Amino acid sequence: MSLFAIGDLHLSLGGDKPMDIFGARWAQHHLRLEASFSRLVGPGDTTVLCGDLSWSMDLAGAKEDFLFIHRLPGKKYILKGNHDYWWSTAAKLRNFFQELGIDSIEILHNSCGPYGEDVALCGTRGWFYEEERSDAHDRKILSRELGRLETSLKLAGEKRKFVFLHYPPRYGDYRCREILELLRDYRAEVCCAGHIHGSACRMAFEGVQDGVRHHLVSADHLGFAPLRLL
Repeated sequence: MSLFAIGDLHLSLGGDKPMDIFGARWAQHHLRLEASFSRLVGPGDTTVLCGDLSWSMDLAGAKEDFLFIHRLPGKKYILKGNHDYWWSTAAKLRNFFQELGIDSIEILHNSCGPYGEDVALCGTRGWFYEEERSDAHDRKILSRELGRLETSLKLAGEKRKFVFLHYPPRYGDYRCREILELLRDYRAEVCCAGHIHGSACRMAFEGVQDGVRHHLVSADHLGFAPLRLL
């Protein structure tokens, strides 16, 4: 049993959002995702998908994207990204999955998921917030995301904590002090995030801070192959 992470699948199988406008590496990228999952991930494995999963504006339009994700091997946990406009309430998402016969996808949202006996999968979207550039609305969103992350971490109890975000808490000179402090105070082991693409990936922090190992897991950064964590 292995644990993987990848973010920013940016699927549009039921729509018309060609990703190759962002570079040749994105051409038919869903086929590369399918091939890498088939090669690396087994039916007993778990993958956390760190947001920006479908370009659809609503759940109905995201149907083919989620059926594609469902067909990928193993269990999948999903969390929200900034482009996931289809995201609804947890209850509506679960009903949507049930209607489609999707039983391999679970939601990380004010919750945590088990991995084996001693690891908890924690997460939320996160947010970019800089005092000198952000406004009261940004502060409100960050406060909400901090609450969701702390709820997830508390639910994990004494288990080992692996944290998954969409927005990285470190990027270039930027530091989200509040999120980094939560990761430190709750003794998280790993933090995976996406959101960053292309040449900007070199500015994302990958390394250890306060005992937490940070990974950038944007799909294009990983060559469209999920990163094995355990």
